[in-house]
Amino acid sequence: MTDLSPANIILNADSYKASHFRQYPPETTQVSSYIEARGGEYTQTVFFGLQMFLQQYLSKPITAADIADAKAIIEAHGLPFNEAGWQHILDKHNGYLPLEIQALPEGSVVPTQTALVQVINTDPACAWLTSYIETALLRAVWYPTTVATLSWHCRQTIQHALMKTADTCDGLDFKLHDFGARGASSEESAAIGGAAHLVNFMGTDTISGLLAARRHYGAEMAGFSIPAAEHSTITAWGRDNEAAAYRNMLDAFAGPGKLVAVVSDSYDLWHAIDHIWGQELHDAVTGSGGTLVVRPDSGDPVSVVSETLERLMKVFGYHTNSKGFRVLPDCVRVIQGDGISRLSISAILAEMEQRGLSADNIAFGMGGELLQKVNRDTLNFAMKTSAVNIAGQWQDVYKDPVTDSGKRSKKGRLAVIRSQAGELQTIRETDLGNQQNLLTPVFRNGEVLQTVSFDEIRQRARQEIS
Repeated sequence: MTDLSPANIILNADSYKASHFRQYPPETTQVSSYIEARGGEYTQTVFFGLQMFLQQYLSKPITAADIADAKAIIEAHGLPFNEAGWQHILDKHNGYLPLEIQALPEGSVVPTQTALVQVINTDPACAWLTSYIETALLRAVWYPTTVATLSWHCRQTIQHALMKTADTCDGLDFKLHDFGARGASSEESAAIGGAAHLVNFMGTDTISGLLAARRHYGAEMAGFSIPAAEHSTITAWGRDNEAAAYRNMLDAFAGPGKLVAVVSDSYDLWHAIDHIWGQELHDAVTGSGGTLVVRPDSGDPVSVVSETLERLMKVFGYHTNSKGFRVLPDCVRVIQGDGISRLSISAILAEMEQRGLSADNIAFGMGGELLQKVNRDTLNFAMKTSAVNIAGQWQDVYKDPVTDSGKRSKKGRLAVIRSQAGELQTIRETDLGNQQNLLTPVFRNGEVLQTVSFDEIRQRARQEIS
C-alpha cells in the first residue's frame, strides 16, 4: 500500500468533485466563482487566512505520484478520475494549478455579503478546476475569517467597556487570551485559528498560532504569555499546603514588573482570597513589585468574577478612577478563563459596570468557544459560481432557491468597490468603470503574487474599531 502525501491537493476535495469535469456544458472554457459570508451571527467580518493556504498548498506543484495516488483512490472509491485533466496540468503547467485568485486585503473589516475572494481558471482546458478547488479553498477562508471575526467583536465589546469604565484603554491587546489549543480539532486548526485570534489581541497560549503567524506572515513574535499555575501544580502540594503552593508561585515568578497567574479555586476560592491571598500572603503580593493575576475556574462566570473582585478589593483596597469606577491596586488583577464566550464577556462586563467595577480589573481567557465552537454556518460562508464562458460568451450563473432567499447567489464576474459614502459594495466587473477594484490578484498559476505582513493585517483590522 502506497503512503499518500498529506499535501496532495487532488485528494483535498469532496468526493463528488471528481465527477464534475464531465458535467459542464460543451465548450465551457472558464468558470468564475467567489467566496462570501452570507450572514449569520455578525454583520461584519474580518477577512484573514488566505495567504497561509496559498503558501502551504497552492504554491506547490502536483506530481506524477500525486496523480497516480489520486487515480487509485478515487476509482476505488467508485468515481471517475480526470486523469487526462490532471496530466495536462502536470505536462503544460509543470504541476502548478492554472488558477487566478483575487482577494480583498487581509485584515479588511467588511460587511457580510461582500465578495472576499474570486477565483477563475487561466487555462481554457481546465474550466473544471475552479470548482474542484472549492473544498480546500473555502475551508482555508471560512475558518480563520470566522475566528478573526469572533475575536474582533470581542475586542470591540471589551474596548467599549474600557471606554465607559476605565481611564484608558491601555492593556486592551492583552484583555482576551487564547486558551483554545487543547480544544481544537487538530494542530493545524490550532495554528490557523490561533493566528486568526492574534490579528486582534497579543495574548495567547497557543504556540502553534505563533508559528503560523511567523511562518506565513513574517511576525517574529505575534503574542505573549506569562507563567501560570494549573490545578495539578497546586493540588500536588495537598490541600493542607495550598498556601505553600501559592507562595512557591510568588517565589518562583513574582518580581518587579512581572506577572504571574495562579488558579485559586482548586478547593475554596473564597477562602483562598479572604485568608491566603488576603492575609497570609498579603504582604508578599503587595511587596513583590509585580502583579498577581487570580484565576477563578468554576461556577457561574458572571457572579463569580464580580464577587472575586469585591473580595479582592476588601483585602487589597482599591481606588476610584476619573469615571467613578473602582480599580484594584496594580499588584493584583483577575483573569476569567472558564465559561468564556462572546456573550458571557458582555454579561460579565455589564454586571461589573452595574456594581461600579472598572473593566480595567479583568482579563479573559477563551478556549473552545474561540477556536472550536465555530463552523461554516456561523457566518453562512459559501463559494458559488457566478459566471461561465461558453464558446467565447460570458453567461451569468446563479442560484435563487424559492425555499430560501438567503441562499441567493451573485451573478457575473465581480468587483468590490468603496462607494462615495465609504461603504464596500460588490458589483459586476463590467460596471467597474474608473472605480478601483479592491479584489486584486494574489495568486496566479502557482505563484503568490503579493504578500502582506502580520503588522499590516493588524493595523487594517484595528483601524475599523472606533
